[in-house]
Amino acid sequence: MWPPKAWLSGLPIPFCLRISACCILTAIIIKYSDSLGFRGAMQAAPALFSAKRLAPPPAFPRVRSQYKPAVSVPSTISTSESMAAKWAQKTVVIPPQRRGCHLVTSKITREIEQDLSGFKCGLAHFFLQHTSASLTINENYDSDVQDDTETFLNRIVPEGRSAPWKHTIEGPDDMPAHIKSSMFGCALTIPITDGRLNMGTWQGIWLCEHRDHATPRKIVVTLNGI
Repeated sequence: MWPPKAWLSGLPIPFCLRISACCILTAIIIKYSDSLGFRGAMQAAPALFSAKRLAPPPAFPRVRSQYKPAVSVPSTISTSESMAAKWAQKTVVIPPQRRGCHLVTSKITREIEQDLSGFKCGLAHFFLQHTSASLTINENYDSDVQDDTETFLNRIVPEGRSAPWKHTIEGPDDMPAHIKSSMFGCALTIPITDGRLNMGTWQGIWLCEHRDHATPRKIVVTLNGI
């Protein structure tokens, strides 16, 4: 750190100017040594040439994105109507069907058509109150799909006296019917749009009857929406 000549050796300054600068620096340090003492002057010398650290420039302010809802509320629905949810519930009875899969969309919609018309947007829930039948959504055009589905169910769930079931008191077809019911389930949820069930072009509601001797089947339909 000392003498000052060592500090200036790395600077691109002519030799004569370096000597002059060393003399000037020596005079300044001697002057400081009168008040600080020689040791304090030696410690203060580097501070005379230390660079001042500048604060970094301020960062650019973050801009919050403008949120836009994905779906706008139709103009035909007022704010009060859009916030007031409605409920409706009705039980639809399907007459006894032969064993197999049956398209029942039209039977159900006829029973709830008036209730559906009061909903602009919502959900329709269908609950089958039985353990030996089921509900599902599938093909609504080709009836061969219904027959093939019944064939598939009968192959994967064996029945008859030779089947390994303990529950046979209600007939050989009863336990397989319970298993098939659990496979497809007993409930469906379908969206409501503009007073209609919003299903795909080829979708329909199936009632799958798994017993040989069926009884009327009850479906509780619950509507909720605006």
